[in-house]
Amino acid sequence: MTPEFVLGIGQETLKITLLISAPMLLAGLIAGVLVSLFQAVTQIHEMTLIFVPKILAVVVALIFFSPWMLRLMLDFTIRIFTQFPIYLG
Repeated sequence: MTPEFVLGIGQETLKITLLISAPMLLAGLIAGVLVSLFQAVTQIHEMTLIFVPKILAVVVALIFFSPWMLRLMLDFTIRIFTQFPIYLG
């Protein structure tokens, strides 16, 4: 196992992690921007108004993207385990 090989696995792991977390992060970001715009326009500055839409947006994104995220994780895990003998030799 060479250092380049280990770095390649690490890079692929980070890429998969970013891909899996991106839908929820983007949904929370979009919901936060929309709520901030709404608060700026209406001048309603209620702190609880910020969190509820963000949580709902993240839950909806999680429900909607779960099959894709699960497939991505399973493919990566299967690839790691099937290539395990190559890693040892």
